[in-house]
Amino acid sequence: MSHLIELLQQYGLGLVFLNVLALQAGLPLPAYPTLIVAGALAAAGGTPVYQLVGVGVAGALIADSGWYIAGRKFGMRILGTLCRVSLSQDTCVRQTESIFQRFGPSSMLFAKFVPGFASVATAMAGAIRLSYLKFVAFDAVGATLWVGVGVGLGYLFRDAIGELMAKLSSLGKYGVMLVVAGFALYILFKWYRRYVFTRQLRMDRVTVDELRNLIDENKVQALVDVRSALTQAATGRIPGARAIDMKKINEGFKDVPIEGEVIVYCACPNEATAVKVAQQLRKVGFKRIRPLLGGIDAWIEAGHEVEH
Repeated sequence: MSHLIELLQQYGLGLVFLNVLALQAGLPLPAYPTLIVAGALAAAGGTPVYQLVGVGVAGALIADSGWYIAGRKFGMRILGTLCRVSLSQDTCVRQTESIFQRFGPSSMLFAKFVPGFASVATAMAGAIRLSYLKFVAFDAVGATLWVGVGVGLGYLFRDAIGELMAKLSSLGKYGVMLVVAGFALYILFKWYRRYVFTRQLRMDRVTVDELRNLIDENKVQALVDVRSALTQAATGRIPGARAIDMKKINEGFKDVPIEGEVIVYCACPNEATAVKVAQQLRKVGFKRIRPLLGGIDAWIEAGHEVEH
């Protein structure tokens, strides 16, 4: 902590800018400790709060614009790429789709407060072709709120932060070990939850080539797209696929014979959402149901047509 204070005293605005830029670009470098300590130093006569907030917002907007451009160029595929480095990669895409579907561009007002959502949300804004001016407007407000809260906490609770820093300093290397141990336990917990979840996803998949043959031979009883309406509109659906309400799965399959071949697909790592839907359908009696390996991305990459 003393090193962080020294760095802020020496580099100030530059350190805040680079830290926020790195975090929003996707690097695992928490920015809130820097923002909070910078806010505490501002209260003691350091760099003014408005300058700290200004450079923090600038760093966030530069990084977010990069993800926006990536979304415009690569489409919805960029979401899968981003979510593969997430500690919650199997739910990352669906969570982003759900939040963006519910709140639209205004979700960027609070995106940075939701772990794992910020970069994916800005990439989705580009993928769905949200106008850049509207994107910047919402993202700038969201970044200002996020940076302002961090700096404001440091400014308002500078005495408590000073006591905490003094305590950690008195602990010396044990204080560092305590912080590292806490972070390691968090990573371990997330990894264990992912391990358990991945085991639950074990199920036979159908490949794109197999699905193409099944469709040509008219052997698919039902082809189901379980993505949000927002992403379906952005990328299109496999011809003949039906969209279902995730909260009313049984109702969406009332007219489908339980003995037929049912294929379910999504756009998330490990076909997580598709597998969960398939498992629910098995519980209600469907005999032959499989997720599509690679989801809609694999279908499009194979050069097959989609419908809007």
